[in-house]
Amino acid sequence: MFVRFFFVLILLSSVNFLYAQEESGGESVTTSNIPTKELEVAMGIDVIEKMDFDYSTKITIGNENLLKLVLIPTKKEIIFKGLKPGRTSVTIRDNLGDVRVQYTVVITASGKSNIVSELRELIGDVEGLEIGIRGGKVFVGGEIVVPDDIGRVSQVLASYPEVLALIELSPQTQRVIARKMTDELAKNNLKDVTVRVVNKVYWLEGVVGSGDKKKLAVTIAKAYLPPKIVNLSASSARYATPQTDDIIDFIAVNEKKDPQPAPKMVKITTQFVELSKSYNKVFAFKWAPLMGEDNSQITFGQTSSGNLTGRQSEGTLSATISNLFPKLNAAKSAGYARTIQSGMVIVRDGFEQGGQISKKTTIPYAIGTGDFTKASSAEIGLNLDVKPKILEQEKIELGLVLNVSIQVPSGSAAPVITNNSLNSNVILKSNESAAIGGIVQNTSVTDYDNTGNDPAPIGSAGGQAPATPLFRLYRSKSYSTNKSQYVVFVTPEIIESAAAGTNEIRKKFRRRE
Repeated sequence: MFVRFFFVLILLSSVNFLYAQEESGGESVTTSNIPTKELEVAMGIDVIEKMDFDYSTKITIGNENLLKLVLIPTKKEIIFKGLKPGRTSVTIRDNLGDVRVQYTVVITASGKSNIVSELRELIGDVEGLEIGIRGGKVFVGGEIVVPDDIGRVSQVLASYPEVLALIELSPQTQRVIARKMTDELAKNNLKDVTVRVVNKVYWLEGVVGSGDKKKLAVTIAKAYLPPKIVNLSASSARYATPQTDDIIDFIAVNEKKDPQPAPKMVKITTQFVELSKSYNKVFAFKWAPLMGEDNSQITFGQTSSGNLTGRQSEGTLSATISNLFPKLNAAKSAGYARTIQSGMVIVRDGFEQGGQISKKTTIPYAIGTGDFTKASSAEIGLNLDVKPKILEQEKIELGLVLNVSIQVPSGSAAPVITNNSLNSNVILKSNESAAIGGIVQNTSVTDYDNTGNDPAPIGSAGGQAPATPLFRLYRSKSYSTNKSQYVVFVTPEIIESAAAGTNEIRKKFRRRE
């Protein structure tokens, strides 16, 4: 009886299954075909899952605060990264939108993952390092690029003795250090010594002139050594201080006296600037009318003409007056002149005789008149004497003597010469200019009612008595001011050769090769 009931039950189940296939077009639609996987992810330990289909990048995460996914569709890989401890789900679909796999992910916080998080926070920004968990151990590996980061990494890892350190110094960084060593050696007049890296050791090669220079080269190279990272195959210790063995000295000593360097040259440029200004202002009022004597007279009296009936009186009044109207005189005049004399000389440092440059112009003129005329001349120009001496820090001591003669405009036949001289000893820095001397002179004159230039009275010539003015009115005021000043500028410059600056001179004269 039981066997018959079981057979009937199987038969009914088969009929229902066939009926369901007919309803769905012959395909079975059930959720039992979607695979479900459980995955455990420890914080700090990434888990890579390989898919056997092309998945859609629109992946559903139950709680995004607990888990982060890194998608690599080209390789059909997904990287699971734990953020916080907890439990969440992940649903992955294919490109058609069908659910292909579901994950139940459990994120745990182990002690090792905490160490990884702390190390990433402390030294995660160091270029060339990788921090993670492999083989059940926390490791820090890679090649340090910046030598200054070695001390920082060693200080941090000293607090984590259980961390496996797989750190070495980048070969490229060692080559950079070798170039810095070579440059510093060249700055210290050891241009024949070079540094290169062989098997992670610095080789010093070249020739020097003495044993002291050899020691100096080794000392300079040691100063650039970074904290040492011991080779992983050489020692279990992670770090060590730089050792002498890190530098191998192949420098040869050639006992030869170094030639004395050529003395440096000093170029001295002086500028003499003289400025003069003048201003004159005159105002005069003059009125002195005169009565002339040529056929001019004033006569008072009577004349009579006789007749029987009576007498008739006649009188005359006649005169000629010159300078009837007042005369005014007003004038203003101003003048401005600037003279610039420039001199440049190149002198060897320490030359006892110093340098000298002179420029003179001769002005001829005549003295006397007639048979007593005599020829004479005057000289104007510039004369510069200088003795330079180079001191420390590119400072230059200058013993300077300057004489400048300039012609001053005047109405006289003989030229008027102004002489300016300066004698000084100063200290200046190379390529810096300074005003080392000068004089300022101001002169002002004011005259009131000065009649010294009045003309002679009218009628004084020809033996006649001068005519007497009826009256005289005269008022005048004249103001004149003169200002003159001169300043001497000097600029020294240290040069290696007298040929320095030739290109600038050619540009000034537009000289072509």
